[in-house]
Amino acid sequence: MTTLADIVRQYGPAYEEKYGDRMLPSHRRVLRDIVLCRTAALGGHMYYCADCEATHYQYHSCQNRHCPQCQHQGEQWLARQRDLLLPVPYFMVTFTLPAALHEVARQHQNVIYNSLFRASAEALQQLAQDPRYVGGQIGMVGVLHTWGRNLSYHPHVHYLVPGGGWSKSDRQWLPARRNFFVPVKALSVLFRAKFRDALRQTDLFTQIPAAVWQQDWVVHCKPVGKGVGALKYLAPYIFRVAISNRRILKATNGHVTFRYRESDTGCWRTCTLTADEFLRRFLQHVLPKGFVKVRYYGLFSPSWRQHLPMIRDTLTVPADEDGCASTLASLAQVVPALPVATVSCPHCGQSMQWVKRLRPSARCPP
Repeated sequence: MTTLADIVRQYGPAYEEKYGDRMLPSHRRVLRDIVLCRTAALGGHMYYCADCEATHYQYHSCQNRHCPQCQHQGEQWLARQRDLLLPVPYFMVTFTLPAALHEVARQHQNVIYNSLFRASAEALQQLAQDPRYVGGQIGMVGVLHTWGRNLSYHPHVHYLVPGGGWSKSDRQWLPARRNFFVPVKALSVLFRAKFRDALRQTDLFTQIPAAVWQQDWVVHCKPVGKGVGALKYLAPYIFRVAISNRRILKATNGHVTFRYRESDTGCWRTCTLTADEFLRRFLQHVLPKGFVKVRYYGLFSPSWRQHLPMIRDTLTVPADEDGCASTLASLAQVVPALPVATVSCPHCGQSMQWVKRLRPSARCPP
């Protein structure tokens, strides 16, 4: 199977030599980490199987958030969300940046991505506080995505939002209507206005085409179930990278072929790009160093979390259509305590014995 690491090893050096003067340090670091991930260069551990006398070397991962070999933290993240879970229906609200802003966004990622978060969060909270819709303080977990399924540049933010809000004055939960949270057309207009106001405070405003502020901006809202199911729905959005190794089909003759699922039809398609274009598309989704891609607002913000137990106590948990209830206990069943890691022998399947720790090295073991 061809992996992203294989592609970077094969075509990365020529790409850096050709475009190195235009590459960001974060791009160089990602290519380096992907090549070294799970190799002797990062060190690891040696194991021995007493049954078949096999020796196994297990190397450390690079821990880079853009590496497809290091994205296995979904269950741990779910476990950490127990304190945020509310037993109510949830909605997924998505805000998309218009295509006319893509070029500016690529060149000024920190400014544009932070403005995208700020404008969308403020717009959603403001509209939800209108008594015609929710009328209270809502909670939001937001995650930034920058890619389409064919590695195209498509910056957008997904928010997981409980279906209702908290009235601080009345100390009660105000449920949203079934399958409706807020009107997306009104939300789109408010989002566009707040984003425009945010950019006016920067030097980038003059680079934005005036027509952008006249066109419709895309906002989408849909119900995604209750409690545990909603959190499990969001987890892949948080830990998914631009492309996984299983989607890569081959890399030959200076070209890379991968598959992707069309959003409209759900059908699988293949895409073949030159190696340079493939690496360029992948690297444009590397986030700035230190950029926080998961953010919490409203009831889920640090200043509000202390009130969540009280809010949860006021909520009655109605049975769903199957007669079941979404409870905190169900999350504990979905995400049990993580067991101590064991290593199975790749030859006979028996548990292996740890022998020693391997220091980082540029050479593989004998």
